[in-house]
Amino acid sequence: MQASIHTFAEDGSGSALLDDGQVVGWPSTVFADSALRHVRVGQRVSIELDGTAVTRLWIVGIGEGEVIR
Repeated sequence: MQASIHTFAEDGSGSALLDDGQVVGWPSTVFADSALRHVRVGQRVSIELDGTAVTRLWIVGIGEGEVIR
């Protein structure tokens, strides 16, 4: 699923806004596992959720096995 970055903290934790207006958060460990260096407010990202918590965060085309088509 896709979402827009809502907040991003120095420690890597943050939140994203789903297309239905729901805000979902992630701890710094999820961002560390993403291999991303930074995200900005408003940026579109792909996420996986466990209930209302983000468990995976990535940008399509960035990372191992990700191909931009």
